[in-house]
Order: sequence, then structure tokens, then C-alpha cells
Amino acid sequence: MKGYLHLADGKTFEGQLPGLLGEEEIAGEIVFFTGMTGYQEVLTDPSYKNQIIVFTYPLIGNYGINKQDFESKKPHVAAVIVCEAAKEAYHYEANYSFTEYLDKWNIPVLEHVDTRELVKNIREKGTMPAILSNRPECDSYFDSFNSLKVKEVSIKSPETIGMGNTHIVLVDYGFKKSIADYLVKQKCLVTIVPYDYSFEQISALKPDGVLLSNGPGDPKELINQLPEIRKAAEYYPVLGICLGHQLAALAFGADTKKMLFGHRGANQPVFDVTGNRVFMSSQNHSYMVDQKSLGNTGLKIRFLNKNDQSIEGLYHEKLPLMTVQFHPEASPGPEDSIFIFEEFINTVKYRKRREVSYA
Repeated sequence: MKGYLHLADGKTFEGQLPGLLGEEEIAGEIVFFTGMTGYQEVLTDPSYKNQIIVFTYPLIGNYGINKQDFESKKPHVAAVIVCEAAKEAYHYEANYSFTEYLDKWNIPVLEHVDTRELVKNIREKGTMPAILSNRPECDSYFDSFNSLKVKEVSIKSPETIGMGNTHIVLVDYGFKKSIADYLVKQKCLVTIVPYDYSFEQISALKPDGVLLSNGPGDPKELINQLPEIRKAAEYYPVLGICLGHQLAALAFGADTKKMLFGHRGANQPVFDVTGNRVFMSSQNHSYMVDQKSLGNTGLKIRFLNKNDQSIEGLYHEKLPLMTVQFHPEASPGPEDSIFIFEEFINTVKYRKRREVSYA
């Protein structure tokens, strides 16, 4: 049956709904992802909570859905827009086809859409509210989607995984499983805590370092957590990733602002200012740190995006704080920036050795 994607700017895109939508309408923020592969990781990345994702590659789903590449226990996207969705999976590890997996979680997919024209519209007008419907006209109200999405995806009580002598507290704003997996592979004991954990609660766990995770939404929605984040950064080595990067910047007095259409893909070029090199990165964000706001914060630029010169990473001139806007764990994407984890863990271990020697 026919389906219709209504955008807040008044435009409507027509496609085909393989399943029945009924009288229900699906609302979300319309965004696009430019990767040729990695759709399983995108669907299950909590940072995409309640977003309608447009895949720019014309055919999505060829290798199906397997058991290994989930970034969380369930998909978080509100709906999926593609040019063509594969109905069969052509890979020996596949457990579901792309469309079977979406059907399992009652996530609608609108296909045979002119995704090229749709993405051009988003690039020109920006990400915006959208509604997926089976009606050609839209009389519904376009929500601004300012609800606290982090609360919906964050863990409810602490969990511990892995084992080792290096203890990392991972503050969960909507973390990707690959982040925790990498820390575990590096023989870290990882305690995952809710997004609203206080500095006192974190300290009671006696960590060696703190990681501020990725997550969905506007970082300024978490303004009440900024004092706790700053205390943690003043006391422990801290790594901020994506939303965690933005929150750390806000905690030290910098500002953030929304981008026109953000960065979502697995091929974003990043320039390392200190290392004088360029590498490719995987990214997913709508907000960025305002470069003009860094004065008197103690924060210095380490990474810049080569396409638009937006800030991709910071460090503090006195504290063991480092942040990255991109995803060093990739998943999907290149692993060029995996060294970020190594730098962080080395900093944590060095700090720990110093404390032992002074004791």
C-alpha cells in the first residue's frame, strides 16, 4: 500500500509500505545516514532514539541481520526510509532479513522513495520533524521533540561487566555496546551507571577513570548534570564521546549549537591538530561545540572536521580530560581512531601508578 512522509516544511514524499500502518501515524525527527553498510548498528544505536532515518545508499539489507552486530538490545529508530529494502538476507551469519527484523519490532519501513531528492531537501532545510502516514494529506501537529530522550535509553541501575585492575565507570546517556566491549577487551572492569548519577555516587564506586557516553538529543537538556560532570573531570581522567564530548564542553563553560543536518555516516574526515594527520571516522550527531565559546574554559582544540571545520575533539590544558565528537569504536565504520581508547586507558593507568607511588 502507499505511504507518505510529511515534512514540517510542507513537502510530502510518497512510497510503498510493505506492512500495514493502519490509522497510526509515526512521528520523529528526519535525519539521514550516508554509509553503504552498517544499517544493523544504526538501527540499534540509542543515539537514533525516535528519529526517522533515511538511508542514502539505494539498496539496504543485502546481508541481513546477525547476532553479533547489535549496539543495544533493541532498535531505537521510529521508522526507516529507503529506496529499496532487501527482502532476503544473502549472508551465512544472517538470522533475519532486514525487513523481517523491522517487522519483529513493529518499525515501519517506507521504500521506493526518491531518497536522493529527500536528502537534498534535508541538506538544504535541515533536520526537522516529520510524520509517516498512510494518508496523502497531513493535518497533525509537528512536535518539536524536545523530550529528554536520554532518560528513555539510559540504564536504570548500575551493571558491571568485564574484569581487570583498571576500573572505568561508563556514564550511560545511551551508550553503544561496542564502547563497553572495547574497554572489556582491554582488560578493564566496567561499571555502567545511569545518566543522572552524582559525583558522590560515582566516587563511591572508586573508579580509575570515567567515560561519558554517546546518546540522543540536545546536550542542554542535561544541564542539571553539568556540575556533576565537571566534578568528575576535576578528580578523574575522563573521556567524552559524542554527547559526552558536548556535555564535558558545557560543563566547563563552552556552548553548543545545533547543526543544519549534522554528521551521520562512516566517512567523515577528521584532522588531528596535534598529530598533523587526517583519518576517517564514524559519526552520528546533530549538535556541535561552538568554537567561539572556548575562551576561559581551559579547553583546547585537538580535532577538526575537514569538511566544515567544526570541532571534533578537545583536551583540557591542565586536567586529564579528552573528548571526541566522532565514534572511536566505529561500528559501523573505519577503526582509524581506535587509538583514542588507548590514549585514555594509558592516561588512566599512568594516573593510577602516580597515586600508588605517592601513597
